[in-house]
Amino acid sequence: MKHLELHIIQSVPVACLNRDDLNSPKTAVFGGVQRARVSSQSWKRAIREMAKELSPMQFKGERTRLMYDPLIKAMKAVGLSGTDADDGAKKIIDALVKLDAKSTDKVRSTTLYFMSPLELETLAKVFAETKDVKKALKSVDAKCLKDAADISLFGRMVANDHSLTVEAASMFSHALSTHKVDNEIDFFAAVDDLQPKEESGAGMTSTLEFNSATYYRFAALNLDMLADTEHLGSLNKKERQNVVRTFLKATIMAIPGARKNTMNGNTLPGYVLGVVREKGHPVQLVNAFETPVRSSQGYADKSVELLREEYTKLDNIWGIKAVFDKAIPDVSLETFLNEVVDYVI
Repeated sequence: MKHLELHIIQSVPVACLNRDDLNSPKTAVFGGVQRARVSSQSWKRAIREMAKELSPMQFKGERTRLMYDPLIKAMKAVGLSGTDADDGAKKIIDALVKLDAKSTDKVRSTTLYFMSPLELETLAKVFAETKDVKKALKSVDAKCLKDAADISLFGRMVANDHSLTVEAASMFSHALSTHKVDNEIDFFAAVDDLQPKEESGAGMTSTLEFNSATYYRFAALNLDMLADTEHLGSLNKKERQNVVRTFLKATIMAIPGARKNTMNGNTLPGYVLGVVREKGHPVQLVNAFETPVRSSQGYADKSVELLREEYTKLDNIWGIKAVFDKAIPDVSLETFLNEVVDYVI
């Protein structure tokens, strides 16, 4: 499997990038100590949003339970009347992800569906011609996803029709701090602007949890899979290169937006190692931090040092060879992207 890997060291100040059901920053135990954690799903969401900004014509995928309105619009665009469009849209949604009978305000599906505009146009056109839901669903193939590269990259699961399931070409790990982290509590008080001067005390008080950490992030992309007929094989090489460029740039630069106005944790990575291998499977370097980093001089530089040592170990001991390995800031982001996309099939 020809693939590329990203190994990222990134320090984030006071923040709560990803919270659990108690509104506490997520954590995990690794190497016997508690680490700060950001789930892969949280970071992928931020990456998808940035990719849409960077390349809106190729990243049009929308994950939603509200596909009824855009599907109705597509139905009417191909000439169906309001009643026929309503009937067809509901039948297609019910066949894909089941209509939610409990929803009363809007027509919703029971689960999320990752859709593309071209896919909806194809479903509407075939249904208008045949009035057959099964034929409409069978008309959807990988070519209908060429305007939504995010579906090929991040995948989708369709339980009711496995022919529409798309295996993700990308792989992500949960981001973990390279060192031990304990969550802290921020006590805050808010002033009531209209409170009489003779009254003392705050308008409200409360607490928020936060932490700060240097994270190791890992992502990989199966280049062989991305170019096959089930994914983006209908695109030409230049188009796939642009998809990969956008994916890499967004993966490197995006950051979850939780509490962005009160605990803005927006930073950029301090170090990014990019690796391309012609065969084998992606291997992350998280074991470089199984023994947590302990340093009075900060964590980032030591984390980079340990990361490089682990990478060299994989080469020397296991013989895992790469055809490309370069790092930011040894080269600029643009130089890095230009060189990596040369390996896109």
